[in-house]
Amino acid sequence: MNLKLKNKNALVCGSTQGIGKATAILLAEEGVNVTLIARNEEKLKAVLAELQNSGAQCHGYLVADFSKPNELKQVLGNLELQFHILVNNTGGPAGGPIFNAKIEEFESAFTQHLKCNHILVQSLVPFMKTQCFGRIINIISTSVKQPLDGLGVSNTIRGAVASWSKTLANELGEFGITVNNVLPGATGTERLKEIIKNKSAKTGNSFDEVAAAMKNASPAKRFAKPEEIANAVVFLASEKASFINGINVPVDGGRTKSL
Repeated sequence: MNLKLKNKNALVCGSTQGIGKATAILLAEEGVNVTLIARNEEKLKAVLAELQNSGAQCHGYLVADFSKPNELKQVLGNLELQFHILVNNTGGPAGGPIFNAKIEEFESAFTQHLKCNHILVQSLVPFMKTQCFGRIINIISTSVKQPLDGLGVSNTIRGAVASWSKTLANELGEFGITVNNVLPGATGTERLKEIIKNKSAKTGNSFDEVAAAMKNASPAKRFAKPEEIANAVVFLASEKASFINGINVPVDGGRTKSL
């Protein structure tokens, strides 16, 4: 399938590892000019070197810490922003029961996920409108359909991002801009390893026992690969997804029980 992404420009957040990195790599393979954004410049340079380049592509990176929204505004304000595709992707909050969560945890997660998403959208949409083409894809969580035990703050903030996204989709659809959410299931990333370690410490079960239980919760009986999530993101970024707007797309091997 020709996704018609050649010469499009994409900004991919959280692109130094996991799903963000896999998405950046696949977009580059489709001929997209990819700009990475994250807080660790050395890691950004390493990923930049991995991106496929046909010779005509122009890849780059931006350094920004999403815990500091004013810093993000400053970085964006210094640039001429001409992006057709925005992939919002930020590492999830620490786990734990919601009752025990500190107010500061909610505030931090809200800042990194929703505030920074909003800053990026407000900065990039004006150009998308001039092109009558825009793709905003938010990588969030299946918890917007079915809250996950032990991830209280994440469940709360992910739900807020999903509602923000749906509202945005309604407002921007007439300009040829779509806004969709990809909901990864348990995916083989560093974040998943941390979740398993924490659960192992709390339950007394071994790392492998906790991992096996999580795998068995999915009909596929395994974890997703980051590139499997990225495949869905890249499709939603394409011309072929032009009439898909305002939806949540679980990519979880069938784990989520709701339709």
